[in-house]
Amino acid sequence: MTDSAFVPLMPLTAIPQGRMETRVLEGREIVICHTREGLFALDNICTHAHARMCEGRLRKTRLICPLHGASFDVRDGRVLGPPATTPLATHQVRVVDGTVEVAVSPAPAQVPQSASAR
Repeated sequence: MTDSAFVPLMPLTAIPQGRMETRVLEGREIVICHTREGLFALDNICTHAHARMCEGRLRKTRLICPLHGASFDVRDGRVLGPPATTPLATHQVRVVDGTVEVAVSPAPAQVPQSASAR
């Protein structure tokens, strides 16, 4: 990814460790999570029931959906707990001169959910 793909979003001081912040970038709502392991950026909409992940809980590197409790690993977006089965899209993050910058990944292809996943 080129440097021009990274967009400055906020000062690092605006997001204390253990907290989340959201921003809209390239038409997508992104949640930035600051954990002991670093900063991570993911799509802010749960892949199971379209709830806003920022309204859930951040527990270490586990992001928990407020609606049905699906959980995801903020480091790579993988599903850690049901009812979600599709991972969250992740985005590259870096800090330059005290500013958090994010490069948005391409939007994932839309896959129809089966009736049993609703």
